Amino acid sequence: MASSPIFSSPTVSRPFFAAPSSNLFSAEALLKRSLPNVVPASRLAVRPTPELVSSGISQVDVIAGGFPRGCLTEVCGPNSSGRTSLLLAALLAATRRAEVCALVDVSDAFDPASAASAGVDFQKLLWVRCGEKQTSSPRRHREPGKNLDCIEQALRVTDLLLQSGGFGLVAIDLADGPFNIARCIPLASWFRFQRAVEHTSTVLLVITPAPCAQSCAALLLKMQAESLEKKPPAFSSQFSGCDIPAHAELLQGFETRTEVLRSRTARKPGRSVSETFTTKAAAG
Repeated sequence: MASSPIFSSPTVSRPFFAAPSSNLFSAEALLKRSLPNVVPASRLAVRPTPELVSSGISQVDVIAGGFPRGCLTEVCGPNSSGRTSLLLAALLAATRRAEVCALVDVSDAFDPASAASAGVDFQKLLWVRCGEKQTSSPRRHREPGKNLDCIEQALRVTDLLLQSGGFGLVAIDLADGPFNIARCIPLASWFRFQRAVEHTSTVLLVITPAPCAQSCAALLLKMQAESLEKKPPAFSSQFSGCDIPAHAELLQGFETRTEVLRSRTARKPGRSVSETFTTKAAAG
């Protein structure tokens, strides 16, 4: 008598997985489909080292290599630290290279007589004085509430200058303004300036009392003045009436130290250099 099983189990077989197409699920293919303009990090080209130009002071060129083109360079330091002398030297070096320069003077502290004494060619310099009212005096005092307006004007003017192009050097002088106002500049503004100057031959130079541009600065220099000798006790009492000494005479016996705090240019071995120079006051 034939018998048949009550329960019959189906044939058990191993699951079959088809090998996916390598082009269908690869990360590179997905990037090409969803983000066609995105380049993988492994295929990014190495950014070339920016061209360096002279800062106008050979000692600064030795330790920093010069000012990089297409980058933001920040020079910070307290009053009487040599930052204005470096600014005038940079303007002189740029005008001697037959380059057109622009100076955005936020606090109206630029002294044309000192620039002329240094040898700056005013035919190649655009001087932008921020403020609502302009006077014949190169120096004036503003109300504290107007400092923020001057900063906003400086940002707009700098944006226009960088977008227009054609300048070998664009300098922003924020040194003589209140530091808390300069720190109010948003980081997005510095990033915008960095991207605007990135693929140009312009040197963007910012003079500040303390670092403000943060990581947007490709080169950050800190300047500090130190006294070499103590003044006599009667130094302040020997001048009276119209016998007030010139600014250059007050700086006699000081040395300026420059330190590189950040540099994204080609790395060089650390070195130091010292040099003695004489300041010259413009005839008043």
